[in-house]
Amino acid sequence: MRSLIRKRRKPALRQTVIVVSGLPRSGTSMMMKMLEAGGIPPLTDEIRAADDDNPKGYYEFERVKKLDKGDTAWLSEARGKAVKVISALLKHLPSEYQYKVIFIRRHMSEILASQKKMLIRRGKDTDSINDAMMAEHFERHLKDVENWLRSQSNLSVLYVHYSDLLSDPWPDIKRIDEFLENELDTRKICDVIDPNLYRNRNTT
Repeated sequence: MRSLIRKRRKPALRQTVIVVSGLPRSGTSMMMKMLEAGGIPPLTDEIRAADDDNPKGYYEFERVKKLDKGDTAWLSEARGKAVKVISALLKHLPSEYQYKVIFIRRHMSEILASQKKMLIRRGKDTDSINDAMMAEHFERHLKDVENWLRSQSNLSVLYVHYSDLLSDPWPDIKRIDEFLENELDTRKICDVIDPNLYRNRNTT
């Protein structure tokens, strides 16, 4: 019965753009790798190579960064695939497509710590960055984005928390599989989750 259900649902999912989103450093690259392992092909160009900040790869598609400039033609090839779109660019997704958005949440303290370490590795000045102000800015942004997502009729959203994925992945893997119409190889997804990459853990 399960295999028959999968066959019926595949055509609809092939017409849907699967968007992985969240704040920078929230775990979107890990989610892209999970979906790839589960059988959803990623839309990437491999321009940005893996490094110490993302040793498993960034899974980025450069043209996504031009969404706010009107570069949307590439979305026709994104149907049935997973593509990473930073939360600040979600509002620029054209309304003529259907989307399933997997939005990654993460403790704000962990996001800020991860960003700061990345900037330090790249020789950037971090003294001018006020964590409290940055956290407030991100929180306002997240509220705005979530309000926008609720108002869209051409998409559905699943919120997943980064720490839950790493501490107890199965409940969320099952939720993700159901969200994507039971098309995933859930065992393979679990195999690619690496708790050793949880390097900026919230301790409060």
